[in-house]
Amino acid sequence: MVEFSSRMDLLKGSEIRELLKLTSRPDIISFAGGLPAPELFPVAQMEEASKVVMEENGRAALQYSTTEGFPRLRQQIAERMGAKNNIKTDADHILVTSGSQQGLDFAARVFLNKGDVVLLESPSYLGAINAFKACEPKFVEVPTDNGGMIMEELDKILATTKNVKMIYVIPDFQNPTGRTWDLDRRHKFMEIINKYEIPVIEDNPYGELRFEGKSMPALKSLDTKGLVVFLGTFSKILAPGYRLGWVFAETEILSKFNFMEQAASLQASTIGQMETSKWIDMFDLDAHVAEIRKVYGKRRSVMVDTMAKELPDCCEFTRPDGGLFTWIVLPEYMDAKELQMKCLEKKVAFVPGGSFFPNGGHENTLRLNYSCMPEDKIVTGITALAQTIKENLK
Repeated sequence: MVEFSSRMDLLKGSEIRELLKLTSRPDIISFAGGLPAPELFPVAQMEEASKVVMEENGRAALQYSTTEGFPRLRQQIAERMGAKNNIKTDADHILVTSGSQQGLDFAARVFLNKGDVVLLESPSYLGAINAFKACEPKFVEVPTDNGGMIMEELDKILATTKNVKMIYVIPDFQNPTGRTWDLDRRHKFMEIINKYEIPVIEDNPYGELRFEGKSMPALKSLDTKGLVVFLGTFSKILAPGYRLGWVFAETEILSKFNFMEQAASLQASTIGQMETSKWIDMFDLDAHVAEIRKVYGKRRSVMVDTMAKELPDCCEFTRPDGGLFTWIVLPEYMDAKELQMKCLEKKVAFVPGGSFFPNGGHENTLRLNYSCMPEDKIVTGITALAQTIKENLK
């Protein structure tokens, strides 16, 4: 009989990934995945950019390259972070990864030993929780409200908890709730971090997808001690199929992430980096992102307006200013997993919320994605979801 390592007992398939297998049928109205809208992918433009790459530098595009990443792409990333996140840096502080998910995996391996404590928002991103689990940490959930992580609770936890080695946060349009921290909360967070000097992983896959309100500076832009590691990605603003993300950190920390990438994959895709870089040179990424925001903003509005109209008063939900997700809290006696099965019978899918809490509980919650369904299907699906909830009220 084959024996596996003990860490395999800690890992299980992502509930979202397993659910997507069931919801891939075209007759299912799926709010389950965090998928970008495929009709917005710049297929023809990317084909043009790819052709130029192969004509100009095909042999290099098909060859191994440096672990750090394609120099021109790293420079473009640094310039964009300055323009969009108020982060001043250069190409030498950027490491290109195979999606920001790889950055999460590296973060755990760089900072966590078995039994170390990682703090995160309650709830938090399931993919990060699963990535961290392989290093066998203890998870301490920091309470949240509609404005995100509650800073008084964070300070209290750090003052009374030993062995905290890392804090993971998504300040902009959080997955799964869609919540965003305001400016005051960001400044208070950095004051607390500077006091305790704990490394922070700032995950920012959705920051450019703001539909309304004023953009907030990244935590990294407020970082005076080099404690924040910033993770970015092209998956939500261009195309996830290239699997291109990046890590920005100070030199000492970034060198450790570089070692992790050498061990794990040597490098991100050479051709993917070169094609993405060439596309950015040839076309207008800002205009492309503006079109994404326009489409997603309409879909968000249709979803929250339909929920406001159809959901019973005993349900609460978030009204995100950007990103891909909204979050429903059902009456405490309801189990979203049971509700999920009943909704699947009506060909509507969502993700039960319990798996976003690493220490369990909160089974009366669920996550909805609005980016990948047209507006008419959003209305139909949310109406069916609301009707199913009403049918199961006590």
